[in-house]
Amino acid sequence: MTTSKINSLFIGAVIGLLFLFACSPIKPIKGEDYLLDKISTNTLPPLPEETTGLIPSFSPMPSFTLTLSPTHTFTQTLTPTITLTPTPSATFTVTFTPTFDFPDVVVKMQAHCRYGPARAFLHAADLYPGDHGTVRGRFQYSAWLYVKFDKLNYFCWVSPSVVDVNGDITRVYFTKPRLPGPSVLYPPPSNVQAIRDGTQVTVSWSRVSMTEDDDRGYMLDVFVCQQGNLIWWPVGLSDQYQTSYTFTDEPGCAQPSGGVLYTVEKHGYSQPANIPWPVP
Repeated sequence: MTTSKINSLFIGAVIGLLFLFACSPIKPIKGEDYLLDKISTNTLPPLPEETTGLIPSFSPMPSFTLTLSPTHTFTQTLTPTITLTPTPSATFTVTFTPTFDFPDVVVKMQAHCRYGPARAFLHAADLYPGDHGTVRGRFQYSAWLYVKFDKLNYFCWVSPSVVDVNGDITRVYFTKPRLPGPSVLYPPPSNVQAIRDGTQVTVSWSRVSMTEDDDRGYMLDVFVCQQGNLIWWPVGLSDQYQTSYTFTDEPGCAQPSGGVLYTVEKHGYSQPANIPWPVP
């Protein structure tokens, strides 16, 4: 058999095999890779032992080598990191406010401490030479001092003439009297009247009946005009039977005269009764 015939037969066989496989679909069993292995190793017939001339060969499937195109490499430019120097925290300096040192008083003679800044007010305590206290207030219309004595658990008023003062009392605030009461035993005076006769104003009222033990009379807390000045004029009456008092009250003050009236018993003061003061 000639070489050309052998080649023709071989080519025909190959074509026939290819047609056969094209018409008979192959069922994948274990995936695509498994099918390729079966085709390449089991489906091709062995070559004849004696062959000459050109023998077609089957090259294995080409393998692809992935060649990566060079990419641009970006060189990262590092921005220098700014190292912040910490700013020292503010140092707080504690400033101590000096504690105000109240003026001291020492009693130099036997005297009374009272519930208000004048002799017209009720007695609050007995004072004796050597008694020590501190000044906590003063009155706007008199020189009396509001004092906390060491031996007492309350404050009271004392005349500056009976104590020695150590310190500046002008730095102490003005203080208003704090009267004990109002009384639950006795009412304020009733039927209060004020009659003017020139510069004389007489204030009168009805008596308030009190027991002898409780009776401390009355107190008039009044401002009057004298020589062009409005003057604070407190008056204390010793018993319930004194039911009138006459003041000198002149014209010429920018502010009106007037005041209030209290019933006074040993426990304290009644509610105030207003005095209907007559104009000059």
